[in-house]
Amino acid sequence: VQLQASGGGLVQAGGSLRLSCAASGRSSKSYVIAWFRQAPGKEREFVAAITWAGGSTYYADSVKGRFTSSRDNAKNIGYLQMDSLKPEDTAVYYCAADIRDYGSGWYQGRYDVDYWGKGTQVTVSS
Repeated sequence: VQLQASGGGLVQAGGSLRLSCAASGRSSKSYVIAWFRQAPGKEREFVAAITWAGGSTYYADSVKGRFTSSRDNAKNIGYLQMDSLKPEDTAVYYCAADIRDYGSGWYQGRYDVDYWGKGTQVTVSS
């Protein structure tokens, strides 16, 4: 599975951005799509995940209520709608895919994601 994230950019605090993750490859539609981010000097952290049918979504507490994960399986694209952005959301955002749904493991760092895409920079100015 190959992944390509896009849609990052510079936005003012309170603004919105929508990230896209284009997936290609065998059976990519059946994969969980997850989003992670890494800010300068910090470890990579889980942001959100959505199962292949969209039946389950997971969000880090820091983005819950502001970010929304969705997907269009017909187009093989996952989305991360980011609203009410804050300067602390500034990071490189990565999309990832895995056949497994880790459930609560997403929140606990108990995952071993199979596929990673290149990141896209999101910068939120104050």
